[in-house]
Amino acid sequence: MSEIVETMPLDDDQVNALKQKYYNATIVDRIDTHGDLARFRIRPDKPFAPFEPGQFVSLGIGNWETRVEGTQDEQLTEKDWSKAIQRAYSISCPIIDETGKLQPVNSVDYLEFYVVLVRQAGTHGEPPPVVTPRLFGRSVGDRILIGKKIVGHYTIGSVEPDDTILMLSTGTGEAPHNAMAAELLNRGHRGRIINVTCVRNRVDLAYVAEHALLMEQYPQYRYLTYSTRDPENIDPKHPQYVGKQHLQNLFVSGQLGADAEDPLDPKRSHVYLCGNPAMIGYVAPGTEPPKVPGMLPLLKQAGFQDEHGYEGPGSIRFEKYW
Repeated sequence: MSEIVETMPLDDDQVNALKQKYYNATIVDRIDTHGDLARFRIRPDKPFAPFEPGQFVSLGIGNWETRVEGTQDEQLTEKDWSKAIQRAYSISCPIIDETGKLQPVNSVDYLEFYVVLVRQAGTHGEPPPVVTPRLFGRSVGDRILIGKKIVGHYTIGSVEPDDTILMLSTGTGEAPHNAMAAELLNRGHRGRIINVTCVRNRVDLAYVAEHALLMEQYPQYRYLTYSTRDPENIDPKHPQYVGKQHLQNLFVSGQLGADAEDPLDPKRSHVYLCGNPAMIGYVAPGTEPPKVPGMLPLLKQAGFQDEHGYEGPGSIRFEKYW
């Protein structure tokens, strides 16, 4: 068994050589929402060919980089210290530029990522988080690794110009939907585009200002936000108490359709799901469904379908993280 090395065994020359070997992109901007949530704009040394909004690419960083304080400790062997670890991230979008004009993914020379700092591993024996504790210690001008290819099947697909587009996300699962929304508006989509996100706390919303400008410019666009752990969600005595606003409950109760001012009719609507697997509600064959259903079975009960290859009205598309 390899011996754990507590102190980095690499000198400056070795670290610089590893950076030259692995890193192929530069952080050109960083927009912090708060200490555990940020938007990173990263410019690759070699530009990517145009790609589909909703796709993803890997980001990587060397184990030799320092971790931010307050994150779970790792145990590394001497070989581990010289490795660069990669994780896949959906590509977000600046949405709108400083002049108020649309700025879809293929109109800029960088890639934007919407990232939450994972401080601790989960409770099911997962290894300590690797990438984000180091990424959040990086600044503008720092180098990083970006994957060779942008890939993924979670894209807009075939929609008609007057169809309703309903995008449901949790947390940073909003990222691909921002890219899709900007693209749809850029191509002149006339139907309703309803971009919905649910977060634990409203301080975890990083794109509110951009979405507000979109709604001012495009009457067919609606951005809806909900939370589950703010005072009005958990304190029955709060003057604006609404309870925990899970997307599943909002859909079943009809509140989501009312807030969207749209009937969400499967005969003319397409649904996109991204974020917490519990919200999506995919049940693998041979496994027991959860006690609290996710959106997939609820949408199917309402007349939507996720049949493979079907892209007409009533279709459900969802990002798979498993």
